[in-house]
Amino acid sequence: MGRMTASSGRRVLLAAPRGYCAGVDRAVIAVEKALEQYGAPIYVRHEIVHNKYVVQTLEKKGAIFVERTEEVPPGNIVMFSAHGVAPVVHEEARQGRLATIDATCPLVTKVHKEAVRYASEDYDILLIGHEGHEEVIGTSGEAPDHIQLVDGPDDVDKVEVRDPSKVVWLSQTTLSVDETMETVDALKTKFPGLVSPPSDDICYATQNRQLAVKQMGAEAELVIVVGSRNSSNSKRLVEVAKLAGARDAHLVDFADEIDESWLEGVTTVGVTSGASVPEVLVEQVLEWLAERGYDDVELVRAAEETITFSLPKELRRDLREEAAALVAERGGSGTPAA
Repeated sequence: MGRMTASSGRRVLLAAPRGYCAGVDRAVIAVEKALEQYGAPIYVRHEIVHNKYVVQTLEKKGAIFVERTEEVPPGNIVMFSAHGVAPVVHEEARQGRLATIDATCPLVTKVHKEAVRYASEDYDILLIGHEGHEEVIGTSGEAPDHIQLVDGPDDVDKVEVRDPSKVVWLSQTTLSVDETMETVDALKTKFPGLVSPPSDDICYATQNRQLAVKQMGAEAELVIVVGSRNSSNSKRLVEVAKLAGARDAHLVDFADEIDESWLEGVTTVGVTSGASVPEVLVEQVLEWLAERGYDDVELVRAAEETITFSLPKELRRDLREEAAALVAERGGSGTPAA
């Protein structure tokens, strides 16, 4: 970004880029297209993306979110979320006589393929990520006998490998870049022969949003991150803001969650949003701030984003017919939607 000029009174620094990344945009549109093409219900295994507003909006249109594949009645369509799933989940869908749409972000798919490749070459794979996160569960499921989770620098001491000359690190795509590299550095100290993936696993959108927050953090006393509490990349933006110099930073789903006491003594507020947040929620925050005198908005542009992903190929087929055929072929009753 260029040098930000000082302005009188209260102001807002608005991060760019922010909000939807290409993978999230693809996944949300995929659910909407499936509902248009095949009609409701469309079942989605886990939240399509980690955002409360998006999930609630899609539910109103006819999407049904489930935690387990077994919850979907035979003869229906199930979509896999942007976070990806393990191979065992694909098998569960096949056994359950379900037609599937895979909305996994292509950047997550890239990490899955890396895991399969390094496991086939008998590497120990150190997956940097947060325990229990859907993306980590999916990636680990590609090669469970070769992958061990490293949840930050403090986990490095307990890592053991079979052959220090055959060890590689991969990472969850939504982590803090700085913390991930701190973990990598610690791993390299312990395993000097540690191999790095052929390209960054942390997605471009996560990196760009963190960069914008770093640029605004030195000037904003308060940073408001719009995003849900189960969104890893949104939570990382709060951490990055504080490390960049912001006196305070908070995560909110909606504008009405902002506490007016946060504004005490604040002249500059930074605003950004996680990669699964629609712009309408950011606009509501800006309106809330404008009503309280923060109506001078300056853009903090860290990068230009032009990446787009094509929709899942399954949307080009008649999945209702496929689902009905699966039930007929394998026997058993189903309750396919019209």
